[in-house]
Amino acid sequence: MTTALITDDTQALAIAEEIAQQLRRDSALRDRERRLPYAELDLFSQSGLWGISVPKAFGGAGVSNVTLAKVIARISQADASLGQIPQNHFYALEVLRVNGSPEQQQRLYAEVLAGQRFGNALAELGTKTAHDRTTRLTRDNDGYRVDGRKFYCTGALYAQRIPTSVIDEHGVQQLAFVRADSDGVKVIDDWSGFGQRTTGSGSVHFTNAFVAANDVVPFQSAFERPTTVGPLAQILHAAIDTGIARAAFEDALHFVRTRSRPWADSGLDKASDDPLTLKSFGHLGIRLHAAEALLERAGEFLDRAQVDSSAANVAAVSIAVAEARAISTEISLAAGTTLFELGGSQSTLAEHNLDRHWRNARVHTLHDPVRWKYHAIGNYYLNDQNPPLRGTI
Repeated sequence: MTTALITDDTQALAIAEEIAQQLRRDSALRDRERRLPYAELDLFSQSGLWGISVPKAFGGAGVSNVTLAKVIARISQADASLGQIPQNHFYALEVLRVNGSPEQQQRLYAEVLAGQRFGNALAELGTKTAHDRTTRLTRDNDGYRVDGRKFYCTGALYAQRIPTSVIDEHGVQQLAFVRADSDGVKVIDDWSGFGQRTTGSGSVHFTNAFVAANDVVPFQSAFERPTTVGPLAQILHAAIDTGIARAAFEDALHFVRTRSRPWADSGLDKASDDPLTLKSFGHLGIRLHAAEALLERAGEFLDRAQVDSSAANVAAVSIAVAEARAISTEISLAAGTTLFELGGSQSTLAEHNLDRHWRNARVHTLHDPVRWKYHAIGNYYLNDQNPPLRGTI
């Protein structure tokens, strides 16, 4: 099928709203039965939304990061797993923008605009630290061979290319855009998280898998100088959690409005007259709006830093995104928990599947430890220390 071409921010937001309403319909059922969303992903990517960050110079919409974050938040509100699946796709496109050659950019951006999806094979199990990599890239005539095992490969199960972090013969980390259908590539659906159940974030095994030389993009150097690769990755995570929080908040409103709480003995006709319930919704609503505002602010900082990636601008956007990430972590968990507190025992029934919001938030917010974001934020404001250059801040 033909993939639509989105040309500006307004169109991107309008299409995201339209697609989100369609993706929401069976989201609870997909989670309950772990139905992998192949058809839904086709609808999502063929809408043109997966190409909105492609720069205008290469035929894309080149939308602002404010818009990109809002699109991911809106899709995540409809279905948190579908909101997370393209996260590493957009991350790879940012690495390509920052480090790719003009020829690589032209060719790979064109694939995305034609409807190709990029997954990821970055993380590994069993390494000393989360940043260590053992997957090898070795020269083979006019290309390379990849050998290694990856996990938490969100998007790889559904992708046409799998951007893979590899260590070359000089010990330098590169990003190999491996074709998913290459010999020696095995994508394994062994993801069993109790939340984000349909992201397909399982394993990828590479056994002497071929990758063309012009499909290998410098990766390590994106963190050896100030770039926006890390903040771009993190703002998308913040958007996912903000979308989950909005979904839990809206479902809590609907549940309390439409059901009585037989355990309440206040004598009030309905739960919405309960002053404690009103206070809880007020508290939740304020924090949700704060998270949404900080997400938008972070997008504005990111837009500026992409134009001028000075050390000061990259540090400022890293902190702005860390603030959005910290509050989105808190509100997504709080919204899921408060839904149960306000909905009472009826809200825990399996038939409603409302627990998915808390489960999704609990799993996704463990992506990287939020406690270190508070440390970096405090160090920035108190000691004028810039945060480290890495993908987790």
